[in-house]
Amino acid sequence: MGLKPLWRDYTAIDIATAAYIAVATGAVLLSFRGEGIPGWPWLLSAHALVAALVFIAPRARNAGRVGRFLGDWYPMLLLPALYGEIGILTLSAGFQNDLLIQRLENWVFGSQISYRWIRESPNAVLSWLLHACYLAYYPILYASPLGLWLVGRRDAARHTIFAVMATFYLCYVVFLFFPVAGPRYVFESAHNIATEVGPARFAAWLLDHGDSWGAAFPSSHVAASVVATGMALRYWRTLGLVLMPFTAGLILAVVYGQFHYAVDALAGLIAAAAMLGIMQTAEAAEPEPIGRAVARADYGVEPGSSL
Repeated sequence: MGLKPLWRDYTAIDIATAAYIAVATGAVLLSFRGEGIPGWPWLLSAHALVAALVFIAPRARNAGRVGRFLGDWYPMLLLPALYGEIGILTLSAGFQNDLLIQRLENWVFGSQISYRWIRESPNAVLSWLLHACYLAYYPILYASPLGLWLVGRRDAARHTIFAVMATFYLCYVVFLFFPVAGPRYVFESAHNIATEVGPARFAAWLLDHGDSWGAAFPSSHVAASVVATGMALRYWRTLGLVLMPFTAGLILAVVYGQFHYAVDALAGLIAAAAMLGIMQTAEAAEPEPIGRAVARADYGVEPGSSL
């Protein structure tokens, strides 16, 4: 067989994941210009393990249903760990760019909306709804490709996984070299009826235990959620329409809850629009209609294979 047939088995998500790991490894190595990153051997070991996953992914996809699933989904399964690493790398950078982003916020919106909105318009009902949408972040990300996968639209699910993860990788590269802490770290926390509702308190608790410092601009929450919903709208409109209100609420929530500057959310929307445009024009085979896919799924036949 040789190397050429093996190389052809690597997909766009494999290549994108390998490229991101190479960039992240470069960020770790650059840290040695200063004091280095505590625990750097563990980070490089984790990078090596991800690289190994990329290497074996084509083989996994040819090893039955479980292997096929893991070979297609491994980047999404690694997502929490990849996000957690951002905080380690950006904290070690020793600088942040919040002052520049705050100036941009003033220039675009005329004031610091993320500071003023929840303080000047505290509303328990609005806060409950928006923070509930914010908590729907991971369900939005995974529901889009998983829904497509479960109804047999495997090509559409793979395209969606690529679009979502490519969006994350682009945002993460910006985080690594242009860290922005965000209003949650720069401004004092608000204390009023809007911050006392259950979803707001739970969101704050989650961020206290799992947030990554320096990952504010552009908002990957906004960018990835919009991409996931946009891909769902493209391939299965019903699923996309279900996700739309949660995504719209999340866009507002990241600013109302003082998690992101408004320009973070705006930059996330721009990044999402660019990614969806790229996916729309990409030269990829269009997945088959939903009705045929469901019929095939009922018989346990992979779309694209012969009956």
